[in-house]
Amino acid sequence: MPHTAVIVGAGPAGLALAIGFAKAGLAVTVIERQEEEQIADPAFDGREIALTHASIASLKRLGAWEQIAPEAIHPLAEARVFNGKSPLALSFDPGHTGAGHLGSLVSNCDIRRALYETAREFPTIELLTGQGVKRVSTNEHEARVWLEEGADHAATLLIAADSRFSAIRGQLGIPARMNRLGKSMLVGRVAIERDHRHIATEWFDNGQTLALLPLGERQASAVVTLPDGAAQRLAALNCDALSAELTRRFAGRFGEMRMLTPLHLYPLTTAYARRFVAPRAALAGDAAVGMHPVTAHGFNLGLAGTERLSHLVASALRRGVDPGNSDLLRRYQREHRAATWPLYAATNAIVGLYTDDRPPGRLARRLSFQAARFAPARKAVSRMLMQGA
Repeated sequence: MPHTAVIVGAGPAGLALAIGFAKAGLAVTVIERQEEEQIADPAFDGREIALTHASIASLKRLGAWEQIAPEAIHPLAEARVFNGKSPLALSFDPGHTGAGHLGSLVSNCDIRRALYETAREFPTIELLTGQGVKRVSTNEHEARVWLEEGADHAATLLIAADSRFSAIRGQLGIPARMNRLGKSMLVGRVAIERDHRHIATEWFDNGQTLALLPLGERQASAVVTLPDGAAQRLAALNCDALSAELTRRFAGRFGEMRMLTPLHLYPLTTAYARRFVAPRAALAGDAAVGMHPVTAHGFNLGLAGTERLSHLVASALRRGVDPGNSDLLRRYQREHRAATWPLYAATNAIVGLYTDDRPPGRLARRLSFQAARFAPARKAVSRMLMQGA
């Protein structure tokens, strides 16, 4: 009997895994609550993804990178971090690696569209859209998924790729560390007066965190993180008032800022599953690890995890081994945890330190900022930014 996989969730992680499985020779069914039109042509959602060189290489191996228009890819030459009102910056660049830049910025919607178009090229990928999952069940013999409309699907392997709030993870009996931060991130595109020089800039300021991500000429993505109430009030402003407010919050560093898109608001919650696997089932993407966006590595970690699992499945199929066996899944869990937990913990520590506005917190932030300006620390962070997991 041929081996099959069912993936719940047609976001970037789910589609990337479907392509990886299909390339390995596995028949795949992807179940997604959204209608296919929304997946085929996803709306702009404000999110610009900082792709590492490793992630770009992975998208190339999947065949998706070529589906992204060159004008939608923006080089990221350097990253600079400021603390409060200090003019001193931590600067992270490729150094002597020969890479030329840290990575590239691409809109989330463009990546999702490219992955959908690539997945559609594989006849062994079946996409069931507009359908929710009623329940799942797994045992040592098979995984089974029941749809809300009544149909059921049996598979060798079940993948939960349905967001950091994964309902499938819960049905599999896998708990997760969920941390609702009480803050929201607002993102949108702006026109700026001063050249960004392809440098990403981040400011940890009292009561807010700001970032400017370089896009096209005199265009950037503005990112503002505030307590939930303040974020909602900012998002409610009209275009002119919002442009003026962003110009003020960014202290005129890039001259006058003018909104090109609405601001999109995302309440911040981090998640880390206590297990990544169950009998004949695995978690992928944010269902396994939902990162804080401050280090911009959530997408990169998720994509690395899908490639890791795809390689294990491909190896199993080449050797005639059941791709849903417990040894394979435990190896995936072990490797993905080793790749993600240090960065997840470090990111949470950075967020805790750099958003603590109490006097002791500001002092600790100042001291750590000064220590991080030494070359070895900068080089280590630069490597992390370029390589991801």
